[in-house]
Amino acid sequence: MITKFSTIAATLCLASITSTQALADYPEKKIDLIVGYAAGGGTDVMARTVAPFLEQYLGDDATVVVKNMPGASGQIGVTATAQADPDGYTIGTYNLPGMMARTLDRDADYDADSFTYLANVVDDPNVIVTPKSSDIDSMDKLVAAAQERDGAITVSMSSLGGDDHFFLIRLSEETDAEYTIVPFSGSAPARSALMGGHVAMGIINLSEVVNFRDELNVLGIATNERSELLEGVPTFTEQGYDLVNGSLRGFIAPSGLPEEVEASLISAFEKAYEDPKFQEAMLKSGNPISLTTGDDFQALNAEQLELAERVWESSPWK
Repeated sequence: MITKFSTIAATLCLASITSTQALADYPEKKIDLIVGYAAGGGTDVMARTVAPFLEQYLGDDATVVVKNMPGASGQIGVTATAQADPDGYTIGTYNLPGMMARTLDRDADYDADSFTYLANVVDDPNVIVTPKSSDIDSMDKLVAAAQERDGAITVSMSSLGGDDHFFLIRLSEETDAEYTIVPFSGSAPARSALMGGHVAMGIINLSEVVNFRDELNVLGIATNERSELLEGVPTFTEQGYDLVNGSLRGFIAPSGLPEEVEASLISAFEKAYEDPKFQEAMLKSGNPISLTTGDDFQALNAEQLELAERVWESSPWK
């Protein structure tokens, strides 16, 4: 009996050592990074900017491959991430408040408990833009045109139930005017429609406009203070409109991720965030960085879900 128990103990010990060694070797193969939006949008740009730094700080010759899975306002990509094996080899981008709003306005195969919350790295404020050729090149002109006839101003945005949409609801209330929404599958096509003159104005994010200043009029930025990324652009607050809003963007993995793998990924994000080259790259790509990791990121998600629920109850968008 003693021999039997000793054999079992030895076997369990060996299995534990083998398992720990396997986790210690993470990553041993490529990591798929799923982006639930089209290439060229703010989320895609963020992911492709972060990926090489994630590779660097994971070490062991890590390879991160960005996979675009656009559609359903990001739901397709985030669902694929939620349903992947929780082994650390599939992670995904995550947008707030949009991803939690998707659980309210449609059937969703995920909820707030479907993920391991790794790191939120971007807090990207909304901006209002018009085509460069437009006569509407200031907030005063926009509000006057919107108040002249309800629905006359068409607005391109990436999706319903996201930060763009929530911002438009606040804009409508603040300016006492109605606008006509023209939703797109992502911010890149929404911006393209705007630059092509197919809509009167667009609500997008700072990161999605910073490299297109010559082709767009930027009427204002939804922050408390001006941004160095948009030099000369006033906040809405200083123009007399109480509008502060934006998109949070980060990274998640399926729930049930091994603690050692979760710790490795969070550590890599933290090290990247402290790297001056990372900060410079994010600044150059127009992404305003703000790091929240692990449990704090999960708590932030809960706050955003509560916000989405309040908006849904008072102004359902479907």
